[in-house]
Parts: sequence; C-alpha cells; structure tokens
Amino acid sequence: MALSLLVVSISFYLKVMVIAFSLGLGAMPWIIMSEILPINIKGLAGSFATLANWFFSWLVTLTANLLLDWSSGGTFTIYTAVCVFTAGFVAIWVPETKGKTLEEIQQFFR
Repeated sequence: MALSLLVVSISFYLKVMVIAFSLGLGAMPWIIMSEILPINIKGLAGSFATLANWFFSWLVTLTANLLLDWSSGGTFTIYTAVCVFTAGFVAIWVPETKGKTLEEIQQFFR
C-alpha cells in the first residue's frame, strides 16, 4: 500500500496526468485537423472540432467532482473506458498519414 500511495503522490507532484494528456489524447484533435481535413472545409471543420474539443473539456471539468462524490474508483473506471474506446477508435478509423499526400489521405475516406 505504501508503494501505491508513493506512486500516486509522485504523480500529483509531477503533474503526470497533465503531461500524459498533452502528449497523448490532448493533441489528437489538432493533429487530425491539420493532416486530414481538406483545404476547402478546413476552416469550418476546424472551428467545429475546436468547439467539440472545448465542450468535452468543459463537460469533464463540470462532472468530475460529481463523479468523484459518487465513486472515486468508478470515476476513473469511466475515464479508463473512454481512453480505451478512444485508442480503439483511432487505431481502427484514423488513417496513418506519415509519408502520404493530402490527396492520398482523402482517397482513404472515399
């Protein structure tokens, strides 16, 4: 138990969640917008993606304390399930863009 508590306390001191989110899921909307969206809808679609990103950030912030009051373990189980779903979604439906032109990426969606 002492080892587990030490790991949790260190993660709070080092802001591990903030760093992990910034390196992982936090950057996902911006990467997808810059690499996948066609030029003719990039402005509108980028605005919508930014709105959705900030809306869901607000929703997590709004519900975090309510969920923690309900169940601490349940809250992080829900967050874990969302992360697993997101990783699966990205692995299945987001195309690899490394070394591909915009036209090749757009062909993937047709």
